[in-house]
Amino acid sequence: MLLLLVLPLAVVLHEALKRGAPAALAAITEPDALAALRLTLLAAAIAVPLNIVFGLAAAWALAKFDFRGKNILLTLIDLPFSVSPVIAGLVFVLLFGMHGWFGPWLLARDLQVIFAVPGIVLATLFVTLPFVARELIPLMQAQGTEQEEAARVLGAGGLAMFWHVTLPNVRWALLHGVILCNARAMGEFGAVSIVSGHVRGLTNTLPLHIEILHNEYQSAAAFAVAALLAGLALVTLVLKVWAERRLDQQKHAATARADEATTPQGARP
Repeated sequence: MLLLLVLPLAVVLHEALKRGAPAALAAITEPDALAALRLTLLAAAIAVPLNIVFGLAAAWALAKFDFRGKNILLTLIDLPFSVSPVIAGLVFVLLFGMHGWFGPWLLARDLQVIFAVPGIVLATLFVTLPFVARELIPLMQAQGTEQEEAARVLGAGGLAMFWHVTLPNVRWALLHGVILCNARAMGEFGAVSIVSGHVRGLTNTLPLHIEILHNEYQSAAAFAVAALLAGLALVTLVLKVWAERRLDQQKHAATARADEATTPQGARP
């Protein structure tokens, strides 16, 4: 752990401050770096809410209902885990590039997806698609459908049942999935690199900006921006640990309630 995690972070911080804090601050606050930071946060701000909606809907459907095509949907959710991000980026180029399937249609309407912000958002959406759903599906399956069925018997509609029964039971797992989704969205490199075009100040995210600085032998600036990205990752890690603890507490409380419900009345102390 010291060799693989702590030492690299220490090296990043050391190299970022090698020429002093003012130089590191200047590298972070220069226009291209700020533009890369804004684009990174924008892509995450679009991808994460959309994945929340999709993850909740997909997990609720897969865990609470039986329908034709259920296994196909589950396989499609896992697809980004098995496909290389670089391949995913190439697929988007083949679909939405100037010479792609939809390229002439987009060109005729003066719409640009590849080498623009929409392509970066699409790539980010693809690579982050499974995280929320995959955190929710096992928990919803373990909880079963008894509480929803009881709410239905008492007259609750579908939306009321979801908001007042299903969602409160999975809120910490949802938060954990959101944190993981956000971390992947901010740190994605492969798919975004293919569709971005590396236009400085326009289509570079923070990971791409770091690569450009490194290729231009601006090591101090590259490490300074990497330290900023590492700081965002550390904040995400702290939130992830906190959400995991709350999720464990929720699971223990649910187990205790289940044990209490199945224990005969006379056997309780």
